[in-house]
Amino acid sequence: MKLVQVIAASGLALAFGIQAQTASAPSPADHAAHHPPGSSSTPATAPWVDAEVRKIDTGAGKLTLRHGQIQNLDMPPMTMVFKVADAKLLQGLKEGDKVRFTADKLNGAYTVTAISSTK
Repeated sequence: MKLVQVIAASGLALAFGIQAQTASAPSPADHAAHHPPGSSSTPATAPWVDAEVRKIDTGAGKLTLRHGQIQNLDMPPMTMVFKVADAKLLQGLKEGDKVRFTADKLNGAYTVTAISSTK
């Protein structure tokens, strides 16, 4: 009987030890809590990037840009569609314009936060 109690006690101690160790191990979600979605940088700290306007969709609030490297988003040069933080940013732009812009990932979408023409 004593042997059964020792084995049961050892099993419980082992089970609780593994559970405690698992509970204290950091998870990717713990790290993500330090960087909430859309918090990679702010417009004030995002770098200005050179680009060319390829397409403007005012109805959808989107802009297609052929852009250089975007360091704060760890993104190489490419052509892609961005949302715009404010539809007013599209005013005065036309396809073919050379621009400088800042972008960030806001609510899970790559978003232009500021833009100016470099005519």
